[in-house]
Amino acid sequence: MQIAIDTSTNIAGLALVVDGKVLAELNWRCGQNHTAQLQSNLSFLLDRNGLDIKSADCIIVARGPGSYNGLRVGISTAKGLAFSLNIPVIGVSTLEAEAYQYAETGLPVCPVLNAGREEIATAVYRKEDNRWRQIVDEHLTNIDVLCTGIKEKTLFCGEHLPSVADELKGRLQDKAVIISPVSGLRRAGFLAELGLIRYRAGDYDDPTTLQPRYFRGPSITLPKRGKK
Repeated sequence: MQIAIDTSTNIAGLALVVDGKVLAELNWRCGQNHTAQLQSNLSFLLDRNGLDIKSADCIIVARGPGSYNGLRVGISTAKGLAFSLNIPVIGVSTLEAEAYQYAETGLPVCPVLNAGREEIATAVYRKEDNRWRQIVDEHLTNIDVLCTGIKEKTLFCGEHLPSVADELKGRLQDKAVIISPVSGLRRAGFLAELGLIRYRAGDYDDPTTLQPRYFRGPSITLPKRGKK
């Protein structure tokens, strides 16, 4: 069994994977209550499905970008489980997890997360020739700069999308494909699937060096205006 944990933002998620399939998944709006809700919801999900935490053989965790408190809780929980159970841990980009559920559209997928100060954290991904890859690195930017870099029809997704959807549509017209709020929930099952790809390849992270990527800091920097 593999366990996926996402506490990057106000939306949290858990997924249990057995024999390559998502057996159970829980996604909820936790606000800033990650510490109080994560462990109890993990216990609930395991108990409800008759599983023991000791049967886990890998922990998959969203490494951000995201909020300081949320990522601290998720990463520390993942590391604690990995150390105590002597199993590998795999960190996956939150932006990639946001985008991955739209991979089969064939369009460039641009997730957007609110980074504060009128900035967003974003990247661009696409599945081409049956290969999912990142085509624009993670970075901080703003809507003006983001729109100048969009040259073709692009699907936008992410927790922050409803707040900027009208502006994106107004600026980009037919180039902007906006998903509905109902289908826009970030799901831990897709985080689990991304982690499972690396797990099968034996591509693990070192739990002693795995670090969260916050909205601000050396991992994500604001590009110069006009740069994609």
